[in-house]
Amino acid sequence: MRNNSLFIILQKMRKPFLVILISYTISIIGFLLIEGKDSSGNVYHMTIFDAFYFVSYTATTIGFGELPYTFTYPQRIWVTFSTYLSVLGWLYSIGSLISLFQDKQFLQEIEKAKFLRQIKNLNEKFIVVLGYNQITRKIIMKAMEQGLRTVVIEKDKTKIHNLILENFTPTVPVLYSESYSVKVLEIAGLKKRNCKAIVSLFEDDALNLKITLIAKALNKNIKVAVKSTTTNHTENLKDLDAEIVVNPFSIISSEINLALWSPNLFKLEKWLYGIDNLNASLPIFPKGLYIVCGYGRMGRKIFEKLNENDIGVKLIEIDKNKNVEYSKDEISNIVYGNADDKELLLNIGIKEAVAIAAVTDDDTTNLSILATAKKLNPNIVTIVRENEMIDDFLFRNANINHIFTPSKILVNKITNALVMPLSDKFLRLIIKKDNEWASKLVSRLVREIDEKPLLIEFEISELYAPEVYNYLLKNQSLFLSLFGTSLHNKELRNNVVPLLLQRENDIMLLPEWETEIKIGDKILLACDEHAKNDIEYICKNIYEFYYALTGKEKQTILKGIL
Repeated sequence: MRNNSLFIILQKMRKPFLVILISYTISIIGFLLIEGKDSSGNVYHMTIFDAFYFVSYTATTIGFGELPYTFTYPQRIWVTFSTYLSVLGWLYSIGSLISLFQDKQFLQEIEKAKFLRQIKNLNEKFIVVLGYNQITRKIIMKAMEQGLRTVVIEKDKTKIHNLILENFTPTVPVLYSESYSVKVLEIAGLKKRNCKAIVSLFEDDALNLKITLIAKALNKNIKVAVKSTTTNHTENLKDLDAEIVVNPFSIISSEINLALWSPNLFKLEKWLYGIDNLNASLPIFPKGLYIVCGYGRMGRKIFEKLNENDIGVKLIEIDKNKNVEYSKDEISNIVYGNADDKELLLNIGIKEAVAIAAVTDDDTTNLSILATAKKLNPNIVTIVRENEMIDDFLFRNANINHIFTPSKILVNKITNALVMPLSDKFLRLIIKKDNEWASKLVSRLVREIDEKPLLIEFEISELYAPEVYNYLLKNQSLFLSLFGTSLHNKELRNNVVPLLLQRENDIMLLPEWETEIKIGDKILLACDEHAKNDIEYICKNIYEFYYALTGKEKQTILKGIL
């Protein structure tokens, strides 16, 4: 049955309805059969309406008196019997009704019906987020800042209550479901045109793979943002056309690699993610001996990158019986034991080491390791893995050089790819550049804008830039320099730096101002707040567009008359 809540009501309340119906029927029949006397002493029989009317208010113990005439004793005896009979029927029915409103399945169906109405009325662009936790909460908040609605599916009712208590504005529809089946994802609106992406960040690689398969089968145009923990799994997800595959440990190791050979690129990446400004000091990752404590997924990725850069590494792993096959390089450099043991650290060369990375999956252990290492070698560079964002305060106050939080990396990567896709493409392109190129770009951005430029990206289309679109539609020529024009004075230039221009499958990195723009172009610009406002006006306001183009005020009909 399509309306499950109605079916449950009919099923649960069938017996109570029958009890009331039978009790009313018996009472009414009795009044119809028992003889009464009118005011003149003549015998009469109640009509069916009079009997039903009397039973209706008597059964609810209201009582308006005897009608249409004073009752005889046989009638009063029947009234007494009918009252007890119908009251008991009502008590049973009311109890059943209360039980129905406490029925978990019924309440779940009511919530599901409410959710379906919310999805049906959801006309804005939205993403579907599977699971609610610290990570997805941040994703929801960042998406909403950019005007992107979110829908959540969660199997833990406590987390659903926490989401509701957040009181997000606009409201975040949430569906309780113990599985992520085809039907559940379809109910969540995955087939709707305005559904732009689905986010699946479970630790279970098989579940993430299954969700990717379902999502692509339901809607080929939807973006899939998914977490991966192994290289093999990443390749499988990409084979299924998952657009955003995030392995936080691979990203962390790549960031360390960047910081080693191109610190200015690392600085640009942190700016793009909104973590730091462009005047921040360059990250310090010295060359020399590194000690990596905790040889799991993250430790292995870091070892691979350090090995590629010919940097000496010593590995400490607490679990000797770990079911992992090690290479010859790993075996020759690994030591088993507690990494916060002073003797072990001294034996492995903590005094000569230039950096130590505590990357176990326990925050307390990581902080303990670094505290011990600092006592033995005060000048050592400290690198740490922060597992839980709720421990952020402890890490910020521990005087650690570099903090890597996998959950924050997931948030930054996914929101950047979903909300600012051109920024994500820009980042993937510049990683191939060298430190000198990155240094020049950092200097240019700081010189021409400020230490923390804003990013704006838009498409030359009727929706996002209607004035520019209409002008180009008439076969007129426009150049990228239009978006650098100041609306205060056309002879002045705003603080804008073009970062990327995408035309179909061709991408221009740092395009020149003289580049001609076409319909369908996607443009990424760095600018300040004032320039951002001017660009939006130029794209959407006919008068501001005309001024930026000609330097003259567009005459309105009223101005012509005056």
